[in-house]
Amino acid sequence: MKFLPLIFRATLAGQRSQWAFVHPGSLAGVIVLILAAWFYAVPCSAQTTADISEQLRALQRQNEAFLEQLHRQQEIIATLTNQVNQLQAEATRRDRAVVPPQTVPEITEPPRRLPGWLPVGPVHLSGEGGVGFFHSARGGNAPNAEFRVDEARLFLEAPLGKDAFFYGELNLATREYNYGLDVFLGELYVDIENLSRLWNREGMLSLRLGRFYIPFGEEYLTRNAIDNPLISHSLADFWGVDEGLELYGKLGPVDYVMAIQNGGHPGVRDFTADKAVVGRLGYDPFRWLHLGVSGMRTGDLDVKNDMLSELWFADGFIRSLGSTATTQFHANLAQGDLQVRLPHGHLGAAGGLLHYGDNDSARANSRAVYFYSLEGAHDLTRDLYAAGRFSHILAGQGFPLVGSGDFSEYFYRELTRDLWRLSLGLGYRWSPNLVLKMEYTFERGADYPTGRESRRDLISAEAAFRF
Repeated sequence: MKFLPLIFRATLAGQRSQWAFVHPGSLAGVIVLILAAWFYAVPCSAQTTADISEQLRALQRQNEAFLEQLHRQQEIIATLTNQVNQLQAEATRRDRAVVPPQTVPEITEPPRRLPGWLPVGPVHLSGEGGVGFFHSARGGNAPNAEFRVDEARLFLEAPLGKDAFFYGELNLATREYNYGLDVFLGELYVDIENLSRLWNREGMLSLRLGRFYIPFGEEYLTRNAIDNPLISHSLADFWGVDEGLELYGKLGPVDYVMAIQNGGHPGVRDFTADKAVVGRLGYDPFRWLHLGVSGMRTGDLDVKNDMLSELWFADGFIRSLGSTATTQFHANLAQGDLQVRLPHGHLGAAGGLLHYGDNDSARANSRAVYFYSLEGAHDLTRDLYAAGRFSHILAGQGFPLVGSGDFSEYFYRELTRDLWRLSLGLGYRWSPNLVLKMEYTFERGADYPTGRESRRDLISAEAAFRF
C-alpha cells in the first residue's frame, strides 16, 4: 500500500508554528493524529457549550422581560376599559336620547333629548315632525283627500349646572289641533336629575318641575311621528301636557313616575284646588319583557272655567256630561301595559278602565268606559317593516269618542257606545332620521242610543323626520 505523508502544523508554547511531514502509518503519525484531534475538538466543544448556555440564559431573560411587559400592558388595558365603561355609563345617564325609529319601543321616562342635537353655544336645538297625505271616508276628519303638515316641533335644552337642565318644546303644528298652524307651548320644565346621589344611590330619584306630559299609560312615550311605527294611534291614545311637579327614578328592574298636575285645560290658571294625581310603575324582569301599570284621577274640574280635562282621550278630551254650567266633573283611570321585545319586532298590549262622574243632581251621569289595544310589528328586511294595531273602546251608556270622525260632531253632539279601529301599515327606514310610512285604517262606530253605525276609514301616507 502506498502511504501519503501527513502534513500538520503544531504550535508549542513559546515557539512559532512549524509545518512538519509525518507518515500516517507510523506510530508517530498515529500519536500526532490523536493529539491533533484532542487539541481541536476539546476546546471547540467547550466553547460551543458555553455559547449555548449563554444564549439560553439570554433567551430566558428576554422571556421574563416580555412576560413582565405583557402583564403591565394587561393592567393598562384593564384600567382603560374600566375608564371607558365609566364614561359610557355617565354619557348614557346624562344623554338619555330618544332611540332612532324602530319597532321595539323602549319604555322609560327620560328627558326628551334627541341624538341629533345641534350645539348652539351652551344651548342645544333640534326638531322633528311629519308631513303627509290623508283621506278619510265622508264622516271622517279628512274627506277631501288633503296634504297636511301633521307635526312640527322644535326642542331647546340648556344645562343649568350639575345634573340640572332646562327643556322647552315649541309646537308649530299638531295633528290634534288641525284647525290652523298656531304656535303654542308644549313641554317646558326644569329637570334636576339624580337627586339620589346625595345619599349615594344613582338614578333612584329625579325631579321635574314645570309643564310636561301627563305620565299615564305608555303610548305617549312613542306617539310622535318619528317614534310611532304606524301613522295612527290607538283609539284610547292617552296623552296631554299639563303643569305640575313630577318625581321619577329607577330601582333595579323597577322604574316609577309620580306627578301632581293642575288637571284642567287652561295653560296658565287652575280653577279648582283639587289636583290631578298620576302614577306609573314599570317592571322589566327580563330584557325582552316589560310590564307596566298606571293610575290617575283628574281631580274635580269646573265646567265654566276649566272646561275640559287636559288629558286627551279617543281623539278628544274628557268633558262634562252634566246638564248645567255649574257642574263639576272628574274621571278616574287605570291601565295595564305589556311589551314583548322580539329580535326583529315587538308585541304589545294595553287595557284598562275610565270611570266618569259629576255632581249633576238632575241626571245620573256616572258611567264606566273600557278600552284595550293589541299591537305588533315585524322587520321584513333591515329597513322595511310591517305593523298592525287593533284597539277597541266600549262605553255602554255612551261617551264622547271622536276617533277618526268629525270632531265637531262626535265630540259635542253625538255620543258613541262602541268604537273599534284596525290599522295596518308598512314603513321604510330611509335613515335614522327619516321614516316613510303608509297605512290603511278600518274604523267602525255605533252611536248612542240609536246604535246607528258610522264608518270612519282612513288611508294615509307620511314622511316622519327629525334633525
